[in-house]
Amino acid sequence: MALSLKNLIAVSGFLLVCLTITPSIAQFRPAVTTGANLICLYNSTSFTREGLGKLTLQELEPALGFCTHLVYGYAGIDPATNKLKSLNEALELDQGKGHYRQITQLKRRHPGLKVLLGVGGGADPNRDIYLQTLESSNSRISFINSVYTILKTYEFDGLDLAWEFPPNKPKRVRSTVGSAWYSLKKLVGAAGKPLDEKAQEHKEGFTALVRELKNAFRPENYLLSLTILPNVNSTIFFDIPNLSPNLDFIQLASYDFQTPDRNPNEADYPAPIYELNDRYPESNINWQVNYWSAQQAPRNKLVVCIPTHARAWKLEADSTKTGVPPVAEIEYPAPEGIQTKIPGLLSWPEVCAKLPNPSNSQLKGELAPLRKVNDPTRRYGNYGYRLPDSDGNHGLWVAYEDPETAGIKTDYIVSKGLGGACIHDLGNDDFRGACAGERWPILRSIKYRLTPH
Repeated sequence: MALSLKNLIAVSGFLLVCLTITPSIAQFRPAVTTGANLICLYNSTSFTREGLGKLTLQELEPALGFCTHLVYGYAGIDPATNKLKSLNEALELDQGKGHYRQITQLKRRHPGLKVLLGVGGGADPNRDIYLQTLESSNSRISFINSVYTILKTYEFDGLDLAWEFPPNKPKRVRSTVGSAWYSLKKLVGAAGKPLDEKAQEHKEGFTALVRELKNAFRPENYLLSLTILPNVNSTIFFDIPNLSPNLDFIQLASYDFQTPDRNPNEADYPAPIYELNDRYPESNINWQVNYWSAQQAPRNKLVVCIPTHARAWKLEADSTKTGVPPVAEIEYPAPEGIQTKIPGLLSWPEVCAKLPNPSNSQLKGELAPLRKVNDPTRRYGNYGYRLPDSDGNHGLWVAYEDPETAGIKTDYIVSKGLGGACIHDLGNDDFRGACAGERWPILRSIKYRLTPH
């Protein structure tokens, strides 16, 4: 590390004072100007891919002209010390060639860009440490001091807390009798143990962590943002009125409500704008925005995240004849794509190659094109599907984001007067222009609708 032990001790002592003394906000210039912000996530796992899915920093740079902020994800937490740590030290921590240094040096060619370090984001396998860190002031101080050191050493502009709270349990597909029995058990309090038995303690601890981080950040004018990860229950874990004043942005990752991992027996829209019938009412963007607004989160701090990936299920022989979701009788997550290498998850260029085009119109089997179904209501999203062949093979159902649906969501963001959009993530956009010859089509669609020319 660039800081000596003597300097580190001095910084730690300074931060301990900052945690107990809240300076007047008027002493400092505003940390950020809200408005048509476009926050871009660069997940470092896209760099570690092989082949055409690998997104290097050199290939990333042309996208930065569209972004107001860049979040580099993700760091983790050391379970032995509660300190912030790199999840890939060989890639990230070298002072000269590591990603931490290289990513912040991009600001020299993009002087308006702010670069934040993301922590958590579902990338850290040690999820329990995120709750344990909230349970004592000493654990929080250890985390805060380590954050300050890394931000200062590598010249980041702030921190994004994509905190790994336990997600809601997935909705189960039940028969009519099963649904009635489950409702009865919920009524008498016998429907299973709570999501987090210490939820109130963790809620209070997280509020304290955010307040203490912001106090420590103010002298350096560091930004502090929060990302609400998919399927994390905002009503349980977030004291919104007390969190909001200490956050520069609140990013709502309103997608992946339905995924092959969470819902292996039923395919459905993963990221609708509005509520669908017979679904969880909170599993859509509009509910998330309205809930946070009703809990005193300023709309100009709320940022809606738009995904660049698709969710894909494998269809059985008798799954569907129409493709209309929800689709039952699902067999498995769809096979992994050649770029993402994750079953049930496809990047936009992988999806685009499966949609009807001259090169695949005559192909059969697993290479046959999907039937594309657009959403005329502009409420739920597009999907495509391929029925199984006569042997029951090669069935596929895919719900995806494309430049058109991303633009529709951006129109929603503008109409609601929100603080901007975030794109999750750049590595799954078509950064090579393989689909239509234009690079970054989803990113471009968001930017042009967010700030029309």
